[in-house]
Amino acid sequence: MKRSTAEIIDEYGPFPEVDRVNGLTYDGKRVWLATGDTLRALDPASGKLLRSIDVAAHAGTAFDGKHLFQIAESRIQKIDPASGRVLGTIPAPGDGGDSGLAWAEGSLWVGEYRARKIHQIDPQTGAVLRTIESNRFVTGVTWVDGELWHATWEGDASELRHVDPGTGEVLESLTMPPGVGVSGIESDGADRFFCGGGGSGKVRVVRRPKRAAAAGGGSR
Repeated sequence: MKRSTAEIIDEYGPFPEVDRVNGLTYDGKRVWLATGDTLRALDPASGKLLRSIDVAAHAGTAFDGKHLFQIAESRIQKIDPASGRVLGTIPAPGDGGDSGLAWAEGSLWVGEYRARKIHQIDPQTGAVLRTIESNRFVTGVTWVDGELWHATWEGDASELRHVDPGTGEVLESLTMPPGVGVSGIESDGADRFFCGGGGSGKVRVVRRPKRAAAAGGGSR
């Protein structure tokens, strides 16, 4: 496994109206932050909050190209970002113990925090299609260019991990500075990871390690 120190290249917040950042996602323009009872849209260019949706937002957040998905206790809500309306819900696999959320390959990928698992689930029914084991608490989950990454946060230590989606083997680890926790992670599809900072109320941007040029596209 390759280990290195995470390179934090930007930081947003804390924001006056935000006590904590739980999950987050990126819709190509805005970073959506789950802040407890509200989803808030952050403009990463200006660092300003643009708008909010009043909806329970307790953990992970995802975007499928059209809709937002948000963990709220033991369920996952499907949300229209234009109107803020909840279009439907499915059960979350951890029944209240879920953390991260991501969209890839037509599925939702859910981190189950204390169980140290990542589940691939059917976004229509919530049925579990696959489970990947981890040896760390799982917070955020994201995919980029066919790579599955998840965040961990235990005590004072947090890291970003690139894992094999078939076996769960850790291929690469980016260690955050001591005391800097990661409650959620989302790729921008290129060279940045947006990282929720939990009770700090901050969003930090970590540089994704460069890859050698290769044929083929991503899987988001």
